[in-house]
Parts: sequence; C-alpha cells; structure tokens
Amino acid sequence: MNILHIISSPRKGASASIQLANGIIDKLQAAYPGSSVQVHDLATNPFPHLEEAKLQSFFTPAESRTPEQQAAVKHSDDAIQEVKDADIIVIGAPLYNFGIPSTLKAWVDHIARAGITFRYTPEGPEGLIKGKKVYVAMSSGGIYSEGPGASNDFVAPYLQSVLAFLGMTDVTVVRAEGLAFPDLQATAVQKALDSVEIEAAEVAA
Repeated sequence: MNILHIISSPRKGASASIQLANGIIDKLQAAYPGSSVQVHDLATNPFPHLEEAKLQSFFTPAESRTPEQQAAVKHSDDAIQEVKDADIIVIGAPLYNFGIPSTLKAWVDHIARAGITFRYTPEGPEGLIKGKKVYVAMSSGGIYSEGPGASNDFVAPYLQSVLAFLGMTDVTVVRAEGLAFPDLQATAVQKALDSVEIEAAEVAA
C-alpha cells in the first residue's frame, strides 16, 4: 500500500499528533508488509495560503494559463497528485484553538478543486477522490470526544465533512486527548493507539 502521512504540527518529536500518526503507520505497515510511506510535513514544507493569483489559476483552463498562473497552480496539482497516489492517508491534526492548524487548512484548500476533486451534478455535489482509507490522528490538551468540550471540537467534524465532500468517506478519527492533564498525558497516545484495530480487508488491495 502507498501511505501518505500529512504532518501539520510544528512541534516535531514533542508532538502527540505526530507520535500517534507514526504509531498508526507502524500498525499499517505490519498489516501491509512492504508498504511505502510518503511524508509531507506542512510545518517545514507548507502549501501557500490562497490568494488572488492562485484562485484565478484554478478557474483558468490549463491551455490558457499564463506562466505565472501555471506556477501558481502547481502547488495544488502536486498536493492532489500526492493524495491520488495514496491508498491510505494519515493526517496529523492537533486541535489549536478549537480548530486545525492554518497549514492544514491551506492543504485542504489546495486539494479541494471544482472539476478536479469534486464536481456539481444535478443530483448534488460528487466527490471524485474515492477508494481511500483515511486516519485522522487528532491530539488535544482537553477532552473533546464527549462532555462539555465536545461542542468546541471543530477538528474532527470539519475534516470528516470536507474529506467526505471530496469522496473520502472512510475516515477513522483516533484521539489522543487530555494531554494537558498530568494524570492523562503519559498514557494518552498509547491509549489512542490501543483503540486502533487494522485489518487488511479494510482497504482494497
């Protein structure tokens, strides 16, 4: 299997989302021996946030783009190709101020392209990136899976919604939470990993 690991935390080895994602990938490689892993670290190699030139390049036919527009659209083309080449995508998603890091939002903006990764039909929108398995390795200082914090979780619902809009409906959210609590932080990542059960049949070979 081809596994794409999207890193969005800038905390490197101290990041719980990276530790969790790496643990998920270890389990995937055990289930699928010989699998390859491509890592895209958005903290060190970010996609630029959208601005006018990039938006114009998205809506200009390829044959009519200026050299500047061709350069502007390349980031998006590269991001989409990485996703298309992957069988499994593991997205590290720390919860920052109730949402995802801006680098991860920029990545989403680059892979969401009308006519390329989704289209509008008389029956409604249709996602065009299909047949992928996605794991969201989510980390948070507080508890957001249940209780009063659940209404402030704009990470899991957003990623599940936007990925489904693009056709990626098989999404598993794995949470390492309570990292700000001394009695929970030491075991949060391992507890999250223990909840992950991967069977080869889950993903089409």
